[in-house]
Amino acid sequence: MNKEWKNWSTEQTKEFQKKFVEWYEREKRNLPWRYNRDPYRIWISEIMLQQTRVDTVIDYFYRFMEWFPTIEALANAPEEKLLKAWEGLGYYSRARNIQAAAKQIMNEFGGKMPQTVAEISSLKGIGPYTTGAIASIAFDLPEPAIDGNVMRVVSRLFCIEEDIAKASSRKVFDEAVRSIIDEEHPGEFNQAFMDLGSAICTPTSPKCESCPIQSFCLANKRGIQTDFPVKTKKAKPKDVYYVAAAIQNQAGSFYLEKRTSQKLLADMWTFPLVEVTLEQYQELLQKWVSVTDNQPNLFDELLVADEQVALPFAHQETVIWQKRHLGEVVHVFSHLKWHVLLFYGRATNGTTQLLPESEATLWIEEAKFAQFVFPKVQMKLVDQLEKNRNNSNPS
Repeated sequence: MNKEWKNWSTEQTKEFQKKFVEWYEREKRNLPWRYNRDPYRIWISEIMLQQTRVDTVIDYFYRFMEWFPTIEALANAPEEKLLKAWEGLGYYSRARNIQAAAKQIMNEFGGKMPQTVAEISSLKGIGPYTTGAIASIAFDLPEPAIDGNVMRVVSRLFCIEEDIAKASSRKVFDEAVRSIIDEEHPGEFNQAFMDLGSAICTPTSPKCESCPIQSFCLANKRGIQTDFPVKTKKAKPKDVYYVAAAIQNQAGSFYLEKRTSQKLLADMWTFPLVEVTLEQYQELLQKWVSVTDNQPNLFDELLVADEQVALPFAHQETVIWQKRHLGEVVHVFSHLKWHVLLFYGRATNGTTQLLPESEATLWIEEAKFAQFVFPKVQMKLVDQLEKNRNNSNPS
């Protein structure tokens, strides 16, 4: 493996640092977590930005800081409120990890963010990238903050052929960045990489003519920018199939279940979900369709399906089901792809006894949905329900 960064002279490295940091100071994005160097704000923003676009994070960040303005407030917050603040961001283990880390800070570091690389990296949910971001931006420690954006830029800068999908490759990029990091301005240097990778050195169409470090880029000199980074394709997410039941009682409330025993989306509320096979799913998808062009009003005319394909819900015979399904919702997790077929039904007099309330099951008015923590897939199901209601009541 060629380590092209070793060929840089001290003068060349200093010139690179100067141009890069000066560009960042001129062009840096105006982001709310950059208003000061508060390590708490930097930490929360970096965790939110994992797997999430910047423009999505901004509103979440403002609300999070309003609800949990200090590490102590975060440590003492009810988990339900924390998850509500995170609702829609996905990857909810991130939220649980930051609360665990906040409690760790309160117990082990006197309520103050630790200031060494070793201590920062000891916190729950904080890996090498977030450690580098906090250490360099908040405390001026010359620690690299290497994520996908940085690896893309650096791979082009030095024509690094290591596969960035492999964990072992991170050592190569760590060595490269450590050799060129500006030790006087490490926070600005790392953030320059973040901004460059986001706006200019993009995955498919890099804007090399606008790049402040174009003259240093080996891939640009060779005209092979799009050959980097080298990355093997991830395995496709596994397809999983569910049916969801939007069951409404005579008072207008919907039956919701709390996912208490499942690891995925734990402690969040959804319509009842039942996993089915692909064959069952396709049969329901094809046979539970309306036989008329005049769709029945979702809240007035309900028809019991006369097909021989039964729905797989408990006590489903006590519910008057819409003759058709309300459509499919698809949601992709990092390793799973959920296909969810939504059904609507009205509870009969005996249903509420068969589906009683408990700590993990409630009848909830739709107007109060906002008070409960819904995962993204449940939000999509509610949107699908609303779409069908609107379609069945043309203005």
